[in-house]
Amino acid sequence: MGLSWLSTRRKLFLALLLDLVGVALVAAFVDQWASTQLLRHPQWLGFYGATYVAMSWLLGSYTLLRLPRVTGARVLARLGGAALATTVVLVLASWILRLPPSVTLGHRRIQLLLLVVLTLWALLVRLFLRRLPAHRGVRAMTDLERAEWSEQRLIPSQLPLETFTAEELAWTNSLSLQRQLKRAADFALAISLLVITLPLTLPAALLIWLEDRGPIFFRQERSGLMGARFWVYKLRTMAQADPGAPALWTQRGDKRLTRVGSLLRRVRLDELPQLLNVVLGEMSLIGPRPERPELEHELEARIPHYRKRHWMPPGLSGWAQVCAPYAASIEETELKLSYDLYYLRHWSTALDLLIFFKTIKTVLKAKGR
Repeated sequence: MGLSWLSTRRKLFLALLLDLVGVALVAAFVDQWASTQLLRHPQWLGFYGATYVAMSWLLGSYTLLRLPRVTGARVLARLGGAALATTVVLVLASWILRLPPSVTLGHRRIQLLLLVVLTLWALLVRLFLRRLPAHRGVRAMTDLERAEWSEQRLIPSQLPLETFTAEELAWTNSLSLQRQLKRAADFALAISLLVITLPLTLPAALLIWLEDRGPIFFRQERSGLMGARFWVYKLRTMAQADPGAPALWTQRGDKRLTRVGSLLRRVRLDELPQLLNVVLGEMSLIGPRPERPELEHELEARIPHYRKRHWMPPGLSGWAQVCAPYAASIEETELKLSYDLYYLRHWSTALDLLIFFKTIKTVLKAKGR
């Protein structure tokens, strides 16, 4: 039987464990080769290992095991990027905490050596795991499930519209204390993020103005909690439209996007002013994305249960945003609604945290649109 029992999920978990083992082995190797004392500071080595695993997840190092085909450039970009990002975090931590010379993990030469050797270790681990066969029963079951999901356009992280009932919504049945805690967390995090991202917002605003000397901010009416109207604020990413222009879906390669706006959308920096909406209580950090009222009239008429997404505050990011592509049609909006209803049904702090970290991963990979 050998190692044929390995499923994709088990391979991912095994890769994570081997990466942590690799950090310890590489540290032992560096201690012997460069006469350092990395293993004598396990707390810092643990911090380094945890950071490396987090960056590997954020930058897609583990998803290399799930892709049917990968190029050498993609492998090196993801593995090298994870090691480089870990090194940057370590350098910042060393500078902020002013590590003493006795902590050799703070030495630049050691950090560079760890970066190179750990990348080589991670490459060997992924090459080894990709060659291991998966269990036939697991593979057959996965293929069957994929076929069924394809026919139904449904995956487990969605709630089917045809079987949906309002009583299933966790949000409407949750204790008000939980909602108050969510609101308190939204307010505190939004204030913090506004301050932290100010060094990014100011240069972005300057670039927007320099490109066409137009307004920096864009204001648009959206539908919020229970359909209440409010003004959402963004950094402007499109050329100025005529005052009477009709509302249109944003399409891939939309010619209305400016050069600066296209870049801002990829990393979602244009969304940062909406933190003000979160502070004002008009939005949450996590929730269904607010839509334009003029588009919702048709959506409500053609999609069952569409108005149910108004039963909780709209969010800066959401389950639909991290699981489904950008919606540019009625059909795609219906697909995203199934994710929104799933979120309302299974809302929890843990799910909010998962969405938050998935959003960070999307931003770092510049997959916005």
